[in-house]
Amino acid sequence: MKNMNKYENCLLCPRKCGINRAAGQTGVCGVSSEIKVARAALHYWEEPCISGEKGSGAVFFSGCSLHCVFCQNREISDGKAGKVISKERLSDIFLELKAKGANNINLVTPGQYIPDIVWAVSDARRRGMELPIVYNTSGYENADELKQLEGIVDVYLPDFKYMDSALSRRLSGKSDYFKYAFDAISEMIRLSGKVKIENGLIKSGVIVRHLILPSHIDNTLAVLKVFADNFKDSAFLSLMAQYVPINVESFPDINRRITPLEYKRALNALSE
Repeated sequence: MKNMNKYENCLLCPRKCGINRAAGQTGVCGVSSEIKVARAALHYWEEPCISGEKGSGAVFFSGCSLHCVFCQNREISDGKAGKVISKERLSDIFLELKAKGANNINLVTPGQYIPDIVWAVSDARRRGMELPIVYNTSGYENADELKQLEGIVDVYLPDFKYMDSALSRRLSGKSDYFKYAFDAISEMIRLSGKVKIENGLIKSGVIVRHLILPSHIDNTLAVLKVFADNFKDSAFLSLMAQYVPINVESFPDINRRITPLEYKRALNALSE
């Protein structure tokens, strides 16, 4: 039977809506307690140690608690795109991805479904699915709720988008992003331990992602400083330069790609 307790007064994400998703209500994440999946397939465009040659078994969940203005998957993150499935079907999908040769199971934006993910992973493992589980997230997570994932998730792949609270409020709607992301990354490191790579593929640990935003290189430099001061000995860092302006005409400061100079400044800071 579906465990409704966590959904009946939902506090899974930092928004802490407290609404009854089990009764069909939708919170800021845009979804009820019904699992909605937009895509499940081999994915070749993650970090090399995640995708490898065979691909990562990516499951793209509908809904998101953050809603960044520059999101490239708006229909999915708003909870509009996707197909409702059961937790039993989710377990089957994990096994099907394994059969296709996936290097791991990559849960993309999964935080709104943590209770059912715990069940589905446990069930798939009982049936022979031994692949590492990757938790791929915006970083805006409730650290207390992540404790449910102990022994379930092997690899954490959180974004670390902002140090600047005014910027996070303007572009992602929340001024408290840094606090929650910092606490979440700290908990992820506790849960998974140091990074372990075998034959070029990650088996456990944390890879922190940071996307360089145009016009806001100071935010990037601040994030890199926080990472260096707190996480560099216990997690890897993925510095991403592939920002693409999509539907951000009303935000002229980010309505372009980053410049070579911005990228160079970020790389220099990374080296330091």
